[in-house]
Amino acid sequence: MKVAFATEDGKHVDAHFGRCGCFSVFELDAEGYRWLTARSIADKADQIESDKIEKRVEAVKDCTLVFLCQIGPTAAAKVTRAGVMPLKVEEGTEILGQLARLQEMLKHKPPLWLAKAMRKPEEADAG
Repeated sequence: MKVAFATEDGKHVDAHFGRCGCFSVFELDAEGYRWLTARSIADKADQIESDKIEKRVEAVKDCTLVFLCQIGPTAAAKVTRAGVMPLKVEEGTEILGQLARLQEMLKHKPPLWLAKAMRKPEEADAG
């Protein structure tokens, strides 16, 4: 599965979803993880807030999870509707540590929230 992290320094989850300038995206499974890309978000000074949110949703819509420090209710709803689970963590959480924890969860029986997030949309619709 793909996992995105709202980050400004590339090492820590340290950004609010709506103001994040970059998402670091990793591929993760029970065997390991690998960095895929950094998706930069360039906002225009006169851009309206809903467009800023849409750009960020577009950047993470192929991911299963997005880790962030904060997210507003409107953005959280849009992220969730795109099939991505937003997860708030403490600012400064290390990305590699979070990846290791997720990998451990996948090696054993994943918690219900993670199993649900990993279901494909057509599976979720069926049941």
